[in-house]
Amino acid sequence: MLCLILGGARSGKSRLALNLAGQDLPKAFVATGESGDEEMAARIRKHRQDRDPSWETHEIPVDVSDWLKSKGVLYKAVVIDCLTLWLSNLLHSGLQESQVLSSIDELMRSSRMVPGTVVLVSNEVGLGIVPGDAVTRQFRDLAGVMNQRAAAAADAVYLSVSGLPMKLK
Repeated sequence: MLCLILGGARSGKSRLALNLAGQDLPKAFVATGESGDEEMAARIRKHRQDRDPSWETHEIPVDVSDWLKSKGVLYKAVVIDCLTLWLSNLLHSGLQESQVLSSIDELMRSSRMVPGTVVLVSNEVGLGIVPGDAVTRQFRDLAGVMNQRAAAAADAVYLSVSGLPMKLK
């Protein structure tokens, strides 16, 4: 089962992901965020504290597909939080747009290799104004393409708004 959860910042996406992943053990939380500064480090600590201790946390900023292929089979549930940070990490690693698109497709394929539930969390970034610079517009556009590809691959898709989940698929 592959599930995608979309939403804005602080919309309840992560909480919904943990609930949808279920209670079967073992379960893994794949965190793509990196603590580049103290504020982000505090966010990561808070996120970790909010999770039940039965979750095994793996910090994988870029090589999520490789981790899924090698370790994903060990888990009944995997939450990957979040795809937009992963996308940002891919872009900062120097990948070209075509390589990023290939990485997105590979992530969808490797998510299917997990025998249990995989829940992908991603930000919906296309609801705001058009960004003022080319780099931010590229990120927004790639995030939109990534979310569309993830939604097409997913068995279920939810949009979380103000802590309220809406099933889209």
